[in-house]
Amino acid sequence: MTSSSTRAQLSFICVSLNPAIDKRLRLDALKPGRVNRATEAIPAPGGKSAHVAMVLRALGADPLWLGFSGGPNGDALLQGLRDLSIRAEGVPTAAETRMNLEILEENGSVTEILEPGARVTPAERESLLRAFETALELNPNAIVVISGSLPPGLLKDEFATLVKIGRRHDARVFLDTSGEPLKLGLQQRPDFAKPNQEEAEWLIGRTIDGVASAAAALKNLVREGPQSAAISLGSNGLVWLGAGSAEAFVAVPPKLEAASAVGSGDATIAGFAFAASQGLEPADTLRLAVACGAANVLADLPGRVRLHDIERLRDQVQVQALR
Repeated sequence: MTSSSTRAQLSFICVSLNPAIDKRLRLDALKPGRVNRATEAIPAPGGKSAHVAMVLRALGADPLWLGFSGGPNGDALLQGLRDLSIRAEGVPTAAETRMNLEILEENGSVTEILEPGARVTPAERESLLRAFETALELNPNAIVVISGSLPPGLLKDEFATLVKIGRRHDARVFLDTSGEPLKLGLQQRPDFAKPNQEEAEWLIGRTIDGVASAAAALKNLVREGPQSAAISLGSNGLVWLGAGSAEAFVAVPPKLEAASAVGSGDATIAGFAFAASQGLEPADTLRLAVACGAANVLADLPGRVRLHDIERLRDQVQVQALR
């Protein structure tokens, strides 16, 4: 998967404004309103950008994770990333980094409980923007992946600000968020976005009822928004329209027995970003991106994909051009 070419040496910067420690709990069965005893509890670095960085590392890249970190949870987040050989730069916050819970039951059900996040002060925001500018200056022509939600204290146009800064430094910017922050961020024309079906329907104001409908929605999205975009349709696959392309492509992943799909969207975006760094052709780009998402459901924890799983699954992804 790795290459000695110049393209393989492109830098990746994964920006997280609302990171977390993700604690995975395993239970026989969740019983609301009663005492529940977990059979296993595993804390790990979390937040969408952390998962992206993990997958990029598995692919052979050397990503920089940049985000807020506060208190003991923030320290554990940074150390956890570094233990995975990921460069991590934390911007300190007075409020402690949040902790999320992912509850896995024996029957396969997954329940997530997400804390709102540490409140960010104006001074902390300015520190992160300075750190982002510095990272861009030290990593010319980087690929920037901005993903996740906004913590309290930041305005809804914060992602738009980050996209604008990235583009000013000639970085390629990949954006993954939702709601109004996504809508505002897309107006700054990032290089790539991957809304899910519900988010895409909200953006275009109409229902998406299949692959052809998703392809039409993508053409609407890229007209005044991202230069390239993909819409995930769950088990029906992923539809992608590349930059400057007149035709969309659909990819269908192999069917797998999954413990949890948490982090699979993040893994898919990491695959798209890595493919962009390698200059892969459209079909190969989709195969890699979808294989990364599929490999994530086989991983022990979100983002902890194994390269041999990606390589094995890549050949099982079905790709078709939509003419």
